[in-house]
Amino acid sequence: MSDHPAGRSDDLGEEIRHAVEAPPTRIVVIGGGMAGLVVARECARPGFAVTLLEGSDRVGGSVAPIELGGMTLDAGAESFATRGGHVAELLDDLGLSDDVVQPNPSGAWVRHGSRSVPLPKAGLLGIPSSPLARDVVAAIGWSGALRAYLDRLIPVLKIGAERRLGTLVRKRMGRKVLDLLVAPVVTGVYSAAPDDLDVEVVAPGLNAALTRLGSLSGAVGELRSASKAGSAVGGIRGGMWRLPQALAADVEARGGSVRTGARVTAVEPWTPPTAEEAAEALVESALADPVEPEQEPQQEARWIVRLDDGEELGADAVVLASPADASLALLASADPALAGLADLDWPPASSVELVTLVVADERLGTTPVGTGVLVADVPGSDVKAKAMTHSSAKWAWVAEAAGDGTHVVRLSYGRAGRPAESLALNDGELKAQAVADAGRLLNIPFAESAVTAFARTPWTNALPYATVGQRERIQRVRSEVDGVEGLEVTGSWLTGTGLASVIPDARRTAERVRGLRWRALTEALHADD
Repeated sequence: MSDHPAGRSDDLGEEIRHAVEAPPTRIVVIGGGMAGLVVARECARPGFAVTLLEGSDRVGGSVAPIELGGMTLDAGAESFATRGGHVAELLDDLGLSDDVVQPNPSGAWVRHGSRSVPLPKAGLLGIPSSPLARDVVAAIGWSGALRAYLDRLIPVLKIGAERRLGTLVRKRMGRKVLDLLVAPVVTGVYSAAPDDLDVEVVAPGLNAALTRLGSLSGAVGELRSASKAGSAVGGIRGGMWRLPQALAADVEARGGSVRTGARVTAVEPWTPPTAEEAAEALVESALADPVEPEQEPQQEARWIVRLDDGEELGADAVVLASPADASLALLASADPALAGLADLDWPPASSVELVTLVVADERLGTTPVGTGVLVADVPGSDVKAKAMTHSSAKWAWVAEAAGDGTHVVRLSYGRAGRPAESLALNDGELKAQAVADAGRLLNIPFAESAVTAFARTPWTNALPYATVGQRERIQRVRSEVDGVEGLEVTGSWLTGTGLASVIPDARRTAERVRGLRWRALTEALHADD
């Protein structure tokens, strides 16, 4: 028998009914990159009114298309990491799984000065698991390989674990492994120099395996053997740009709204209007032109999202999925206590420029440098680019789109820690530089007249996620934002730029936001406990 009086039971029932029949929870997602799109899709379901706001004229962020030479190609990310299965699951949900493709398995090469060699395969971030393997000797010479082999003989340091990747590799395997193998790989992946990278972020478990096995090469071998077999990356036939397009369409099919060209200037706590403001609003309404459509009265909200054109949106929850600088500014506007997050000595964002060439020269079909070349940053290098991808050699769908005798080559400019020098060049100068670099990297010089299409795409990437100290800064952002009801933050500056990291974090963010809908119901159920 219940101890509660009948009146209290009626009140509880009314509270529950009221919670269930409440208007949809209004969610505003700021930022239309991959993180924002995933959050919006996961939240666009019955009981939620989702609006995604993107300041530019398209969604997708660094996953972007470019029209070139009669083809639609990727102007940004061209592949995804298969680890964790997060991207594959999303592609399956969106009906794109049948279009997932694997790259040419021949792999990339690495260039030292004016010499290119295959990148050793049995390694991790360029660190070899077998220092005396033939491909390692070919890449760094016998002196470099023998120095790397000393790793098997050097005692493991007993006092603490080395935090910086560059220092660890230099101590254990020497400078040639670091400069000629590790640096070209990690600067391309993490947009940071090896000495700035946190070992536990870029290679979780490496220090522990080193201590247990007694050598860095042995630790690399163990981590490689523990990873799943199969290609580490995949792509989408037609281009990765199809993924954000499919996500945006799915958000709208689920009842959400996707708005581009919507620049947010502030997120502020909602405050109820004063009596004077309410009276003024009534007067304005009475004097309004009857021809104009009647404005709906603004509902009570937790947040007000202000746009640069003066529009205001009420929201019960706001998710910041914009780049770091924009998110930090909006956090400060949402709560003055969060303003200090912008002063955490954040590293500068990396600057990269991609140059895409369509080349009509059938000789490129016989190129011996695999799917591309990573360029070591060493004195005497005859190439300005930091990397080149032979896209039509890497992806069968690009080769099909280009046709016989035509090739697509993509070069990347801009080293970690300094702006891309290519940004100072005009189109003619950059095109000439890219043609010269591509000819050297492919070992087949070709004339500029063979280039039938050229495009340049500058990118300012997310903050270098894996640098030393960044874990602590990110944790502080997350812990302080967690203390603000109805406010969430996600995005590549907090997770790393890969989709395999961005997607699961965005989904966890959406789960927390969806929990707001039923919090009122839960509170009503337990109100009399």
